[in-house]
Amino acid sequence: MLIPALTANHVELVGRRRSEPCLCWCFSSWKPRRGTVRADEEGAAPMGTCAGMCSERERLERQRQKRLHRFEILPGTEQDRLPSADPGRAVKEYSRPAAGKDSTCPSELRPPAVLLKTVCYLTDEIASGQTGAPWTEVYGFVFDRLRSARQDLTIQRVSGRPCVAVLERTLRFLVYASYRLCQEPLRCFDPKINDTHVQECFSWLLGCYQEGIHDNEPEVQALALLYNLGSLHALHHTLQLPEPVRSSVPVRLAASVSRAYLEGNLVRFFRLLRSLTFLQSCAVHRHLPRCRQEMLLFYSHGYSSRNCRYPLPLLAKLLALAGPGEAAELCREHGITVSGDTLAFLKTAFTYPPALVSRHSYELVDRKQGDRSIADVIHGYS
Repeated sequence: MLIPALTANHVELVGRRRSEPCLCWCFSSWKPRRGTVRADEEGAAPMGTCAGMCSERERLERQRQKRLHRFEILPGTEQDRLPSADPGRAVKEYSRPAAGKDSTCPSELRPPAVLLKTVCYLTDEIASGQTGAPWTEVYGFVFDRLRSARQDLTIQRVSGRPCVAVLERTLRFLVYASYRLCQEPLRCFDPKINDTHVQECFSWLLGCYQEGIHDNEPEVQALALLYNLGSLHALHHTLQLPEPVRSSVPVRLAASVSRAYLEGNLVRFFRLLRSLTFLQSCAVHRHLPRCRQEMLLFYSHGYSSRNCRYPLPLLAKLLALAGPGEAAELCREHGITVSGDTLAFLKTAFTYPPALVSRHSYELVDRKQGDRSIADVIHGYS
């Protein structure tokens, strides 16, 4: 499929149609992360010397305080009064900066190579489902440990490829989790907190890409545009990318999806969604409830008639729903009358439900995963 190149005229065109949604980050104002780093007189950042995923001091302290996660307990000691920590499975947990607390001790910091090893362990052994635990529990553990890894990156002011390797895997995990856990109750998964960390990773990564050439930049730039669907800042940022990145297949496809949405061409928008990869579909999925609602609103005005009947199976196909049953449920939520396999649009009857519900989509997302494991998705294997 030939995807037209994005031009500045499109930004001017869509800028007159949609207001800018609230963003947690800005494409054009990225600054290097410093964190709470106490540098020496020459301004040098501390360099970690911890060779394990967790320092011995923290491991023994959490063992003594019974703060070990069950994924970190030495097999065979689970029923002991004081379960033992497994040195090969314990991972440094995230700790908030506190007054008077030295977070720059080299023996507590993991160097970049160890951080990448830690992220790969979390991906291959925990996130992939090897533990057999509910994925909400897996998410909570991996989320915290990845946050700790980013904290170590910040304190040591790591940049370049070692930093990008950690951040890209972290980003893919968070984007995947945003889809997989979208139907979970708030006590198990908070999409707003997850979104904040996704946006932080995007901001950090896009800043890293400005400092050098990286193989996966087109993939991440496309994810950023899709995840922030409807953002003119994101679209403008795409226009400023170097030509090789801007003309890459992932970025051009993401730009076409974004442009179709901003121009209000939702039929083309849903058709293009079928061409996205699995992770790209996970990124854009959070916008689908709003997009489907907008399409129902457009049709309620365009086909408003007491005598006009619209085929329910056709609507289900256009909205990429599981079938007429799901389409009928969605229509009733918006005050649209459904009778058998047809429905009647009436602009005066259209109503907005109290809240938009996010549901898994086999047609647009699940089927695209194929036989790839979660680890393959997070590592970026095609």
